[in-house]
Amino acid sequence: MELHSESFKEDDRIPDLYTCNGRDHSPHLAWSGAPRATRSYALIVDDPDAPAGIFAHWGVYDIPAEMTHLDEGFSRGDAKAVGAKQVMNDFGRKGYGGPCPPRGHGLHHYRFHLLALDCDRLDVSERADCRQLEEAARPHVLSQARIVGTFSRA
Repeated sequence: MELHSESFKEDDRIPDLYTCNGRDHSPHLAWSGAPRATRSYALIVDDPDAPAGIFAHWGVYDIPAEMTHLDEGFSRGDAKAVGAKQVMNDFGRKGYGGPCPPRGHGLHHYRFHLLALDCDRLDVSERADCRQLEEAARPHVLSQARIVGTFSRA
């Protein structure tokens, strides 16, 4: 399975539009090559370079199997329209929270993980966070893909 973005390339700087320096929009993401048995997808975005450890930026799940992309600026309304749900990120809110590392902390890597799952729905609490989403998805993963973008603030 492959994951790519029209918003940034693998290991390239994520444009300001998708960060706290800009409009904090989620980037475009598209995928292909999922196993035939895929019944839904989950997406988890995190930063392993955060000062206190891995920082979760976004968690989306119950993405229908027929979907092959998320448009730029994918919102709560967009998620609801397709039957997907979002969990709490480490900013303390549901939805996308773009790169926003501490100023002068150096280059951070933002991992966009897409999981192809063998179930239509995950049993995840309304108040779940990205770690709980990942834990609930783990036994259902058929395949996964990842793209990494970078960002820093002077």
